[in-house]
Amino acid sequence: MVENVAGVMAELEPEDFYLLSGVEQGMRFSEWVNREKLPEYANLTDEEVEYRVDRCSDRGLIRRKTIQYEGYQLTFRGYDALALHTFAERDTVLGVGAPLGVGKESDVYEVESYRPFALKFHREGYTNFREVSKGRDYTADRQHVSWQYTARKAAEREYGALEDLYPDVSVPRPVDHNRHAIVMEKLPGPELADAKLRSEQVVGVLDLVLREVAAAHRVGYVHADMSEYNVAVSEDGVVVFDWPQSVGTDHENADELLARDVANLIGYFRRKYPRETPEVDADAVADAIAGGEFESVRTFGEAEQ
Repeated sequence: MVENVAGVMAELEPEDFYLLSGVEQGMRFSEWVNREKLPEYANLTDEEVEYRVDRCSDRGLIRRKTIQYEGYQLTFRGYDALALHTFAERDTVLGVGAPLGVGKESDVYEVESYRPFALKFHREGYTNFREVSKGRDYTADRQHVSWQYTARKAAEREYGALEDLYPDVSVPRPVDHNRHAIVMEKLPGPELADAKLRSEQVVGVLDLVLREVAAAHRVGYVHADMSEYNVAVSEDGVVVFDWPQSVGTDHENADELLARDVANLIGYFRRKYPRETPEVDADAVADAIAGGEFESVRTFGEAEQ
């Protein structure tokens, strides 16, 4: 998606971004922004709005819908354009490269900068907004919640967590943030799910991941969505990523979420490496992490012989 918008960025003029920003502002109050409000929101004349609406529509940056009025809405392509424009103005991003990972709730791309970074666009709520908004506590107190707001808040939450966790916890170093997008260090290796560990590495890698979970807990965070798909493995160690659903250790469900994270990790290792992974009580491991007493799963059980 973003590689397509990157191709039209050079075609866009300052007034196009005024129009996109005006639609963005209007979407704070309504899912579809009334055409009559756009001159005020975009700080453009009515004639200029008419011209810019056509340009942005032709490039897939906004969409139109006739309801009780003529309404406009940003597409994610348009929202991407606004974020990329801001990053370019800050000299954070010089160009967009190949996709690094595309999922239901985010797209990640390599970007050109003063060093190679990863650019993550949050997509929460775009394809299944009602379901996603139920599971995010930052949408609970708002009468009108757009996918735009949901994705932006997810990015804000993740970036804030990375700033708090780095460097005490092995997470991607946060570089910059705007709207629904985060620029961060690239992951150093494949996801744990794709890594092929040797027998003698299994317990050591499991320990490394659990120690990062423990380190995050000491800083005051529970990941709340741990799995083999958000841990990167390399010769230098492990990196835990994807933190938008994280909660503070003072959250009412923090202990339950920590126990689930630990159970997910141990369960994965037990399924993939049954002979090498000790039979352990995941709740006991979670209690040790919460109490600041975790050292190794070896102290909780023995591997099957």
